[in-house]
Amino acid sequence: MSVKPALRGDAARMAILDAAHVLFSARGVDAVTMAEVAEAAGVARATVFNHFGSKHSLVQAITEGVYDGYTELLKNALAERTTPTPVLIRALFEIMGGGIESDPGFYRGVFREIALLTVGLTEGGVAHEARQLALDRLVQLLTRGQARDELTREHTPEDLAMACDSLVFGTITHWLYDDASESLKDRMRRASDVFLGNVALVSPDAFEGPVPEIRVPPRSGPLRVVAGSGERSEP
Repeated sequence: MSVKPALRGDAARMAILDAAHVLFSARGVDAVTMAEVAEAAGVARATVFNHFGSKHSLVQAITEGVYDGYTELLKNALAERTTPTPVLIRALFEIMGGGIESDPGFYRGVFREIALLTVGLTEGGVAHEARQLALDRLVQLLTRGQARDELTREHTPEDLAMACDSLVFGTITHWLYDDASESLKDRMRRASDVFLGNVALVSPDAFEGPVPEIRVPPRSGPLRVVAGSGERSEP
């Protein structure tokens, strides 16, 4: 009988993250123990704690991955040089809504951590740094929109970014915890219209070209559903 080699280093870390994702999706963060994560990952319980000293640290690492996906979306939006900024912003809202709607069990646990980060109750750590990078990308996108006279200059890009970020994550959090009676993608589109209604100088409805493909490709391994992908790869 062949024996599976023990996972070590990055391979063990990725297996742990992947196992946690699957378990959190099925049962929620609170119901899953670190021992169960270790068993599902095929590693010793001590290995899980060597990589992540606590369940909170594990959730923070997963949250970092979600913010990485958000940052990739914003990076892809910035790479679109000709599409009007309001069109890109609406696309960002809708893509995030569709991706999160595909795995609500997983995102309920993650967005509890994101909510703490958003209101400043959790500072420091990898998730906090990943959130700041995403905000920096959003500021870049909005700054470019103002420079191209597509967005109002009545507010600073930083203020617009905080308002947009709050609307994005507030809408998602409400859907996850309070009212999932309708499609999150549809709700996110309406939320984008609320933001753009006071900000856009160019209506996204007037855009006649194809909406650019800025979504994040599905990834193998941990964090198979990334904010914006809306797709799963096979485990």
